Amino acid sequence: MIIKRRIAAVIVMAIAVSGCGYIVTPPDEETATPASNHGWGAVVTGVAEASGTLHVDLAIRNDTGDWSALSAATSGSARVTSGGKASDCATAYVGTGGASLAPGFISRGYTAGSMTKPVTQLLYVECAGVAKAAGMSLAIDYSYVTGPFNYYQPSKQVKATFDLKLDQVSSDIKYPIAQKVAKLIESPTDKIAAINNCTVQLTAATRTPTGMEFTWEVTNPSDYPAYVHIGTPPVIGSDGVIYGFYQSPHLADTPITPSGGKATWKTTVTVPAEVTGLYVMPSVESQQQKFFINHAMDITDK
Repeated sequence: MIIKRRIAAVIVMAIAVSGCGYIVTPPDEETATPASNHGWGAVVTGVAEASGTLHVDLAIRNDTGDWSALSAATSGSARVTSGGKASDCATAYVGTGGASLAPGFISRGYTAGSMTKPVTQLLYVECAGVAKAAGMSLAIDYSYVTGPFNYYQPSKQVKATFDLKLDQVSSDIKYPIAQKVAKLIESPTDKIAAINNCTVQLTAATRTPTGMEFTWEVTNPSDYPAYVHIGTPPVIGSDGVIYGFYQSPHLADTPITPSGGKATWKTTVTVPAEVTGLYVMPSVESQQQKFFINHAMDITDK
Protein backbone atom coordinates (compact mmCIF):
# COMPACT_ATOMS: atom_id res chain seq x y z
CA MET A 1 0.00 0.00 0.00
CA ILE A 2 2.89 2.40 0.87
CA ILE A 3 4.50 1.71 -2.50
CA LYS A 4 1.24 2.45 -4.35
CA ARG A 5 0.86 5.74 -2.48
CA ARG A 6 4.41 6.74 -3.37
CA ILE A 7 3.80 5.97 -7.06
CA ALA A 8 0.63 8.06 -7.01
CA ALA A 9 2.53 10.93 -5.37
CA VAL A 10 5.22 10.76 -8.05
CA ILE A 11 2.59 10.96 -10.80
CA VAL A 12 0.98 14.02 -9.20
CA MET A 13 4.38 15.71 -8.79
CA ALA A 14 5.24 14.98 -12.43
CA ILE A 15 2.05 16.67 -13.57
CA ALA A 16 2.75 19.70 -11.40
CA VAL A 17 6.32 20.03 -12.70
CA SER A 18 5.26 19.78 -16.34
CA GLY A 19 2.78 22.60 -15.81
CA CYS A 20 0.42 21.11 -18.37
CA GLY A 21 -1.18 17.88 -17.27
CA TYR A 22 -4.56 16.28 -17.68
CA ILE A 23 -6.82 15.69 -14.72
CA VAL A 24 -8.16 12.21 -15.41
CA THR A 25 -11.63 11.32 -14.18
CA PRO A 26 -13.58 8.11 -14.85
CA PRO A 27 -15.84 8.22 -17.94
CA ASP A 28 -19.43 9.20 -17.18
CA GLU A 29 -21.31 5.96 -17.77
CA GLU A 30 -24.63 7.78 -18.14
CA THR A 31 -23.22 9.84 -20.99
CA ALA A 32 -21.51 6.91 -22.71
CA THR A 33 -24.50 4.57 -22.68
CA PRO A 34 -27.17 5.02 -25.38
CA ALA A 35 -30.65 5.78 -24.08
CA SER A 36 -31.98 3.31 -26.62
CA ASN A 37 -30.54 1.41 -29.53
CA HIS A 38 -32.71 0.75 -32.56
CA GLY A 39 -30.01 1.07 -35.19
CA TRP A 40 -30.28 3.39 -38.16
CA GLY A 41 -33.09 3.95 -40.63
CA ALA A 42 -32.83 4.66 -44.37
CA VAL A 43 -35.22 6.35 -46.76
CA VAL A 44 -35.33 6.07 -50.55
CA THR A 45 -35.53 9.61 -51.97
CA GLY A 46 -35.32 8.81 -55.67
CA VAL A 47 -35.08 5.93 -58.14
CA ALA A 48 -33.96 6.34 -61.76
CA GLU A 49 -32.40 4.38 -64.62
CA ALA A 50 -29.90 5.69 -67.16
CA SER A 51 -27.80 3.78 -69.72
CA GLY A 52 -28.79 0.45 -68.17
CA THR A 53 -27.77 1.43 -64.63
CA LEU A 54 -30.19 1.67 -61.73
CA HIS A 55 -29.57 4.72 -59.49
CA VAL A 56 -31.08 4.96 -56.00
CA ASP A 57 -30.80 8.15 -53.92
CA LEU A 58 -30.92 7.76 -50.13
CA ALA A 59 -31.14 9.52 -46.81
CA ILE A 60 -30.11 7.94 -43.49
CA ARG A 61 -31.64 8.65 -40.08
CA ASN A 62 -29.98 8.11 -36.70
CA ASP A 63 -32.46 6.07 -34.65
CA THR A 64 -29.87 4.70 -32.18
CA GLY A 65 -30.80 7.08 -29.38
CA ASP A 66 -27.18 8.28 -29.16
CA TRP A 67 -24.59 10.03 -31.28
CA SER A 68 -23.50 7.64 -34.01
CA ALA A 69 -21.28 7.31 -37.09
CA LEU A 70 -22.28 4.97 -39.93
CA SER A 71 -20.35 3.48 -42.83
CA ALA A 72 -20.84 0.94 -45.61
CA ALA A 73 -18.29 -0.49 -48.02
CA THR A 74 -18.35 1.46 -51.29
CA SER A 75 -18.57 -1.83 -53.20
CA GLY A 76 -19.96 -5.24 -52.28
CA SER A 77 -22.27 -3.94 -49.56
CA ALA A 78 -25.46 -3.53 -51.64
CA ARG A 79 -27.65 -5.80 -53.72
CA VAL A 80 -30.92 -5.27 -55.52
CA THR A 81 -33.66 -7.84 -56.04
CA SER A 82 -36.06 -7.66 -58.97
CA GLY A 83 -38.46 -10.37 -60.09
CA GLY A 84 -36.85 -12.83 -57.69
CA LYS A 85 -33.35 -12.24 -59.10
CA ALA A 86 -30.65 -10.67 -56.91
CA SER A 87 -27.86 -8.55 -58.39
CA ASP A 88 -24.83 -7.01 -56.71
CA CYS A 89 -24.42 -3.24 -56.88
CA ALA A 90 -20.87 -2.09 -57.60
CA THR A 91 -21.28 1.41 -56.18
CA ALA A 92 -22.62 2.38 -52.77
CA TYR A 93 -22.02 5.70 -51.02
CA VAL A 94 -23.80 5.30 -47.69
CA GLY A 95 -22.48 6.81 -44.47
CA THR A 96 -21.65 9.89 -42.42
CA GLY A 97 -18.11 10.38 -43.69
CA GLY A 98 -16.62 9.49 -40.32
CA ALA A 99 -18.53 12.17 -38.42
CA SER A 100 -20.97 11.35 -35.64
CA LEU A 101 -24.52 12.50 -36.25
CA ALA A 102 -26.88 13.54 -33.47
CA PRO A 103 -29.74 11.19 -32.55
CA GLY A 104 -32.92 12.01 -34.43
CA PHE A 105 -31.00 13.75 -37.23
CA ILE A 106 -31.28 12.73 -40.88
CA SER A 107 -28.63 13.19 -43.58
CA ARG A 108 -28.32 12.74 -47.33
CA GLY A 109 -24.61 13.41 -47.82
CA TYR A 110 -21.23 14.25 -46.32
CA THR A 111 -17.91 15.89 -47.14
CA ALA A 112 -15.44 13.61 -48.91
CA GLY A 113 -12.23 14.27 -50.85
CA SER A 114 -9.49 15.83 -48.73
CA MET A 115 -8.98 18.74 -46.34
CA THR A 116 -7.47 20.83 -49.14
CA LYS A 117 -9.98 19.70 -51.78
CA PRO A 118 -13.28 18.81 -50.10
CA VAL A 119 -16.16 17.55 -52.24
CA THR A 120 -19.80 16.91 -51.41
CA GLN A 121 -20.70 13.23 -51.57
CA LEU A 122 -24.43 12.56 -51.78
CA LEU A 123 -25.73 9.17 -50.66
CA TYR A 124 -26.69 6.74 -53.41
CA VAL A 125 -26.37 3.21 -54.75
CA GLU A 126 -25.84 2.28 -58.41
CA CYS A 127 -26.46 -1.16 -59.91
CA ALA A 128 -25.15 -1.72 -63.44
CA GLY A 129 -27.22 -3.85 -65.80
CA VAL A 130 -30.39 -3.52 -63.72
CA ALA A 131 -33.55 -2.02 -65.20
CA LYS A 132 -36.05 -0.08 -63.11
CA ALA A 133 -39.16 -2.13 -62.39
CA ALA A 134 -42.03 -2.38 -59.94
CA GLY A 135 -41.61 -4.40 -56.76
CA MET A 136 -37.82 -4.01 -56.47
CA SER A 137 -36.00 -4.15 -53.14
CA LEU A 138 -32.53 -3.01 -52.06
CA ALA A 139 -30.40 -4.43 -49.24
CA ILE A 140 -27.37 -2.53 -47.90
CA ASP A 141 -24.99 -3.97 -45.30
CA TYR A 142 -23.55 -1.33 -42.97
CA SER A 143 -21.88 -0.88 -39.61
CA TYR A 144 -22.04 1.84 -37.00
CA VAL A 145 -20.66 2.96 -33.64
CA THR A 146 -22.38 4.93 -30.91
CA GLY A 147 -21.39 7.13 -27.99
CA PRO A 148 -18.41 9.35 -27.24
CA PHE A 149 -15.13 8.98 -29.14
CA ASN A 150 -12.46 7.37 -26.98
CA TYR A 151 -9.05 7.19 -28.68
CA TYR A 152 -7.80 4.60 -26.18
CA GLN A 153 -10.89 2.39 -26.27
CA PRO A 154 -12.67 2.49 -29.66
CA SER A 155 -16.39 1.82 -29.70
CA LYS A 156 -17.55 -1.61 -30.77
CA GLN A 157 -18.94 -1.73 -34.30
CA VAL A 158 -22.49 -2.96 -34.76
CA LYS A 159 -23.36 -4.60 -38.08
CA ALA A 160 -26.83 -4.35 -39.64
CA THR A 161 -28.64 -4.27 -42.98
CA PHE A 162 -31.03 -1.79 -44.57
CA ASP A 163 -33.91 -3.53 -46.36
CA LEU A 164 -35.65 -1.01 -48.62
CA LYS A 165 -38.62 -1.18 -50.95
CA LEU A 166 -37.84 0.90 -54.04
CA ASP A 167 -41.54 1.53 -54.70
CA GLN A 168 -41.61 3.54 -51.46
CA VAL A 169 -40.01 6.89 -52.32
CA SER A 170 -40.06 9.96 -50.06
CA SER A 171 -39.49 13.33 -51.71
CA ASP A 172 -40.62 15.70 -48.94
CA ILE A 173 -38.09 15.04 -46.17
CA LYS A 174 -37.30 17.90 -43.83
CA TYR A 175 -33.61 18.09 -42.88
CA PRO A 176 -31.69 17.88 -40.63
CA ILE A 177 -34.01 16.89 -37.73
CA ALA A 178 -36.35 13.95 -38.30
CA GLN A 179 -37.30 13.52 -34.65
CA LYS A 180 -36.64 15.94 -31.81
CA VAL A 181 -34.70 14.58 -28.84
CA ALA A 182 -35.23 16.28 -25.48
CA LYS A 183 -32.31 18.31 -24.10
CA LEU A 184 -30.16 17.59 -27.17
CA ILE A 185 -29.83 20.97 -28.84
CA GLU A 186 -27.68 23.54 -27.04
CA SER A 187 -27.49 27.29 -27.39
CA PRO A 188 -24.29 28.97 -28.64
CA THR A 189 -24.26 30.92 -25.36
CA ASP A 190 -24.04 27.71 -23.31
CA LYS A 191 -20.74 26.86 -21.66
CA ILE A 192 -19.75 23.27 -22.34
CA ALA A 193 -17.94 21.29 -19.63
CA ALA A 194 -14.51 20.13 -20.78
CA ILE A 195 -11.38 18.40 -19.50
CA ASN A 196 -9.49 19.80 -16.46
CA ASN A 197 -12.61 21.62 -15.22
CA CYS A 198 -12.40 23.95 -18.20
CA THR A 199 -15.38 25.20 -20.18
CA VAL A 200 -15.77 25.81 -23.93
CA GLN A 201 -18.02 28.43 -25.46
CA LEU A 202 -18.85 29.41 -29.03
CA THR A 203 -18.48 33.20 -28.96
CA ALA A 204 -19.03 33.94 -32.67
CA ALA A 205 -20.38 32.23 -35.79
CA THR A 206 -19.87 34.24 -38.96
CA ARG A 207 -20.70 33.65 -42.61
CA THR A 208 -17.70 33.92 -44.93
CA PRO A 209 -17.45 33.84 -48.75
CA THR A 210 -16.72 30.10 -48.55
CA GLY A 211 -18.72 28.96 -45.53
CA MET A 212 -18.66 29.51 -41.76
CA GLU A 213 -16.04 30.76 -39.31
CA PHE A 214 -16.38 29.89 -35.62
CA THR A 215 -14.64 31.54 -32.67
CA TRP A 216 -14.16 29.34 -29.61
CA GLU A 217 -13.20 30.39 -26.11
CA VAL A 218 -11.85 28.15 -23.34
CA THR A 219 -11.90 29.25 -19.71
CA ASN A 220 -9.47 27.47 -17.39
CA PRO A 221 -10.09 27.88 -13.63
CA SER A 222 -7.51 25.26 -12.66
CA ASP A 223 -4.02 25.74 -11.23
CA TYR A 224 -2.31 24.38 -14.34
CA PRO A 225 -2.24 25.28 -18.04
CA ALA A 226 -4.46 23.02 -20.14
CA TYR A 227 -5.19 21.93 -23.69
CA VAL A 228 -8.82 21.43 -24.68
CA HIS A 229 -9.32 19.82 -28.08
CA ILE A 230 -12.62 20.15 -29.95
CA GLY A 231 -11.61 18.86 -33.37
CA THR A 232 -12.76 20.83 -36.43
CA PRO A 233 -16.52 20.88 -35.88
CA PRO A 234 -18.73 20.09 -38.91
CA VAL A 235 -22.17 21.56 -39.60
CA ILE A 236 -25.41 20.18 -41.01
CA GLY A 237 -28.32 22.24 -42.28
CA SER A 238 -31.49 22.37 -44.31
CA ASP A 239 -30.04 20.36 -47.21
CA GLY A 240 -29.10 17.41 -44.98
CA VAL A 241 -25.40 17.37 -45.91
CA ILE A 242 -22.69 17.08 -43.23
CA TYR A 243 -20.15 19.76 -44.19
CA GLY A 244 -16.59 19.54 -42.91
CA PHE A 245 -13.92 17.00 -43.82
CA TYR A 246 -13.64 14.56 -40.92
CA GLN A 247 -10.47 13.85 -39.00
CA SER A 248 -10.07 12.44 -35.51
CA PRO A 249 -10.83 15.32 -33.07
CA HIS A 250 -7.58 14.92 -31.14
CA LEU A 251 -5.54 15.80 -34.25
CA ALA A 252 -6.75 19.39 -34.67
CA ASP A 253 -4.46 22.10 -33.30
CA THR A 254 -5.59 24.04 -30.24
CA PRO A 255 -3.81 26.70 -28.16
CA ILE A 256 -2.82 26.20 -24.55
CA THR A 257 -5.09 27.87 -22.00
CA PRO A 258 -3.13 29.40 -19.11
CA SER A 259 -3.99 28.71 -15.49
CA GLY A 260 -6.84 30.98 -14.43
CA GLY A 261 -7.06 32.41 -17.92
CA LYS A 262 -8.71 32.09 -21.32
CA ALA A 263 -7.73 31.12 -24.85
CA THR A 264 -9.51 31.74 -28.14
CA TRP A 265 -9.12 30.30 -31.63
CA LYS A 266 -11.07 29.87 -34.83
CA THR A 267 -12.23 26.96 -36.95
CA THR A 268 -13.74 27.11 -40.43
CA VAL A 269 -15.94 24.89 -42.55
CA THR A 270 -16.79 25.08 -46.23
CA VAL A 271 -20.56 25.25 -46.76
CA PRO A 272 -22.62 26.75 -49.62
CA ALA A 273 -24.09 30.19 -48.92
CA GLU A 274 -27.61 29.02 -49.77
CA VAL A 275 -27.63 26.34 -47.05
CA THR A 276 -29.56 27.60 -44.02
CA GLY A 277 -30.83 26.17 -40.73
CA LEU A 278 -27.35 25.17 -39.57
CA TYR A 279 -26.30 23.20 -36.51
CA VAL A 280 -22.62 22.97 -35.54
CA MET A 281 -21.44 19.71 -33.95
CA PRO A 282 -18.26 20.06 -31.86
CA SER A 283 -16.61 17.07 -30.17
CA VAL A 284 -15.31 18.39 -26.84
CA GLU A 285 -12.48 16.70 -24.96
CA SER A 286 -14.02 15.89 -21.59
CA GLN A 287 -13.32 13.95 -18.40
CA GLN A 288 -10.00 12.53 -19.58
CA GLN A 289 -7.41 12.86 -22.33
CA LYS A 290 -8.65 11.97 -25.85
CA PHE A 291 -12.18 11.24 -24.66
CA PHE A 292 -14.66 13.34 -26.65
CA ILE A 293 -18.35 14.05 -26.06
CA ASN A 294 -20.44 15.35 -28.96
CA HIS A 295 -22.67 18.42 -28.87
CA ALA A 296 -25.20 19.99 -31.26
CA MET A 297 -25.48 23.78 -31.16
CA ASP A 298 -28.27 25.79 -32.78
CA ILE A 299 -26.94 28.44 -35.20
CA THR A 300 -30.03 28.45 -37.41
CA ASP A 301 -30.15 32.24 -37.34
CA LYS A 302 -26.82 32.52 -39.19
